Amino acid sequence: MHKRMLVAMCILILSLLVLAGCGGKTQNVSTGEKANTSRQQTQSSSGSNSMHVGVIVKALNSDYWRMVEAGAKDAASKLGIEVTVLGPAGETQVTEQVSMIEDLITKKVSALVVAPSQPSSAIPTFERAKAQNIPVVLIDTDANWDSKVSFVGTGNYVGGKQAGEFLAKQLGKGAKVAILRGALGDPTHDERANGAIEVLKAEGLNVVTVQPANSERQMGMSVMENILQANPDIQGVYATNDEMALGALRAIEAAKKNILVVGFDGSPDALKSIKDGKLTASIAQNPYNIGYMGVEAAIKAAKRENVEKRIDTGTKVVTKDNVEEELIRLAKILGK
Repeated sequence: MHKRMLVAMCILILSLLVLAGCGGKTQNVSTGEKANTSRQQTQSSSGSNSMHVGVIVKALNSDYWRMVEAGAKDAASKLGIEVTVLGPAGETQVTEQVSMIEDLITKKVSALVVAPSQPSSAIPTFERAKAQNIPVVLIDTDANWDSKVSFVGTGNYVGGKQAGEFLAKQLGKGAKVAILRGALGDPTHDERANGAIEVLKAEGLNVVTVQPANSERQMGMSVMENILQANPDIQGVYATNDEMALGALRAIEAAKKNILVVGFDGSPDALKSIKDGKLTASIAQNPYNIGYMGVEAAIKAAKRENVEKRIDTGTKVVTKDNVEEELIRLAKILGK
């Protein structure tokens, strides 16, 4: 019995030594390797699907916002991350847009890229994102919010001045001009209108009226019809986006009048109209770059890298002289 017990004890001791010396070591290495692999995947996939950027635009009802969407999606593809692009049916649907931002915060996206329709209404939601450590990049429209990572977009005031300079050169002193602008309270359209007004007044032109048409083509047409009844002798129209400009053009054509019309955005429909000799000009921004560079900035912020506080994507005047090259560039972006 004593001998048997001694043998059993020896076997037990040997087993424990094997487990400690081999099996335990293998288990620890395996756990360690698994942890290292997980860290490497997270690091390399700052480029991969571990990151999710939410992009919320003002609407998805125009080529302009579709170009922003195309830029955002191309950036996501290049960076190897997931992107969700959302927007309400119209730019005046502020509550719906805020709800979309809140939903993405609830889903704990890595970063937000937002074109706020009404910045003051969105700031409380931005603060909620900040509390959840979700960086927020603003695109297209800036907001008076110190915690934004960056503003990526057009110098709208400068673009408005370009529109004013173009009309002043074409029409000369004393000419009467009407301005159609986006929704009241939208700082983007404030800047675009104010930039033009500054130049037009300085050059001696008369701004006879400034009226909102909410960035919509149909509303641009009806507002223009009313303007023509009250001011049948106007010689120029500036609209702070192309949709309103194209709507105004319809009303002008129906009234059989010859009035210069300048839009803002450089959308495909506006460029085609310029090519056809209808719309006079458009102040073209680069919505594709706004979407692309907005997502790039958001990913940098999510990785805690430095991002410039302001990234200007530039503007240029498009007329019949340079419209063809611009159409080719946009066709490539939209795949048409």
